[in-house]
Amino acid sequence: MTDETPIASKPRPRSYAHAPRLAADGGKVELRSLFSGTGPVMLEIGPGRGRFALELLAARPDWSVLALEIRKKLAFNLDERMRERGCSPRARCFAEDAREALPRLIGDGTVSAAAIHFPDPWWKKRHAKRMVVGDELVNELARLVAKGGTVLVQTDVIERAEAYFPRFAEHPEFASKGAPYVEESPFVPARSNREAMAITDGLPVYRMVFERR
Repeated sequence: MTDETPIASKPRPRSYAHAPRLAADGGKVELRSLFSGTGPVMLEIGPGRGRFALELLAARPDWSVLALEIRKKLAFNLDERMRERGCSPRARCFAEDAREALPRLIGDGTVSAAAIHFPDPWWKKRHAKRMVVGDELVNELARLVAKGGTVLVQTDVIERAEAYFPRFAEHPEFASKGAPYVEESPFVPARSNREAMAITDGLPVYRMVFERR
């Protein structure tokens, strides 16, 4: 290589700034306007790489899925995979923090079921303020989930499970369907990527199921 030989530049990493968002102005959004499906609605918080959403859509073709993923790259990729598989008319994934997005959704009682997969991987006390599953999120789920609807929360961190359970079980709008954990998800065969990995590795999964009163 001579001094005149150009050096190939490294490709710049994608910013994923164009990942789908609920609304550019941060305003209120009618939940049903986000997809064209008219059947039951699954609200998924933290879909990650999207295995649960894609398997649920395949197993329950009458359902719609609204997924909220804080990581822009994962949200963009899952939304694209939904579109490529022909699910986008009834399923979308948005790059949103659920704690900020849920209060913006209009449509009390519109959600048939909700799933929260392995949130809050930090178990030290100083990270408590970062927790996704807090009183405000539980209150918003109580508003959005229809009476008789199901909420699944699962984690592989026992300290987190012990913190989540009373937030739902002691809420006046939710009743526990386990004592406090259940052996299996009510949405099988759909599994999140991390859930499937934990099962393969023989690690415990603490599943909590609640019903909207």
